[in-house]
Amino acid sequence: MNTFFSADYIVPVTSNAIKNGVVEIGNNGIIEGIYPPDHPNLSGQQINRKKGIIVPGFVNTHCHLELSHMAGVIPQHTGLVSFLQQVIAMRNADEERIQQAMEAADQELYENGIVAVGDHANTGISASVKARSKMYYHTFVEVLGFEPEVASQKLMEARAIACLFQKDAASITAHAPYSVSKELFRLLNEDAVISNMPLSVHNQESEEENRLFRYKTGQFLDFYRAIGKDISGFKAQARNSLQTVMSYLSRDTPVLLVHNTYTSSKDIFFIERQERNVFWCFCPNANLYIEGVLPKMKNFVTYRHKITLGTDSLASNDRLCILAELKTIHKYFPEIPFDETIKWGTINGAQFLGIAEKYGSLETGKTPGLNLLTSTDGLRITADTEVIRLV
Repeated sequence: MNTFFSADYIVPVTSNAIKNGVVEIGNNGIIEGIYPPDHPNLSGQQINRKKGIIVPGFVNTHCHLELSHMAGVIPQHTGLVSFLQQVIAMRNADEERIQQAMEAADQELYENGIVAVGDHANTGISASVKARSKMYYHTFVEVLGFEPEVASQKLMEARAIACLFQKDAASITAHAPYSVSKELFRLLNEDAVISNMPLSVHNQESEEENRLFRYKTGQFLDFYRAIGKDISGFKAQARNSLQTVMSYLSRDTPVLLVHNTYTSSKDIFFIERQERNVFWCFCPNANLYIEGVLPKMKNFVTYRHKITLGTDSLASNDRLCILAELKTIHKYFPEIPFDETIKWGTINGAQFLGIAEKYGSLETGKTPGLNLLTSTDGLRITADTEVIRLV
């Protein structure tokens, strides 16, 4: 028997909101219909009426399940370089503890109305959790290797890890411009072209990254010395990291650029001018946790490239919740409308992950999940808004 849900507004995302609309859901979670309140198909039906806004399940395009055991361990506002040093020092823990933390994080993601996750991994330890999960996962196996001579070896190691995850739902990606050599970036690009898989790259999360690439100065030099890495062969590029590393990638290679905290207007225009296949991913609560700074989001919305949202990890965030990210965005950028930001947390992420045929919008025949946002103030997200998973 089908279930009918109604709310103050139904927000399909790909079409206009319907005031007092109704969504019909089949037993298998498939949307059977979306109706205005006076539609004849609703005659005689028992309708489950809610107060608030019904939206599709959320898509979290950036997470690190492997770091879940580090929840609350690293202090806030350390800056990225110090944060990285502490992650390296603390990421190895008892395997049972890591597994338990990942299981709890997976459940937290699900309960917060998330239906699909783009997750970064450095090992295969999260494979069993993802195989049992109620959510869809695409795993981005991270490669790190700043020394040119290890490029081929690092790629082979990552391929072996990727085989541990679900086929067609795992790809190999660069960690960040400051941790991957030009030679390795080019190998990863070739791999992405052949496999027709996307890349997901941490981008300009700290101004120190730009200082490294423009002038070969700053905290990253001390970071490399501390971990015993020789970067004497690296030369200053006289331009920001984004403009440097994108020249190593094909224009058609799909790339999710994650964080973008210190991405300038010139960087954005650089991407636009080259007509790159790029999505921008914001993780605002992680940015505030680590650097205490947010991206200049208004600079991004005027351009054509789409925006997605991520939570990052519990090492850098108090919650794995896309609604919490949306709340932060609307707190600091109230001028960005709800009908724009809801796309960031739903359909845009589904499109990047290649799963928009099932997820990201309320459309007949799709199984996107159903979330109720408990808002009583029209089409808005406020500090009091909560998410209730309906389907």
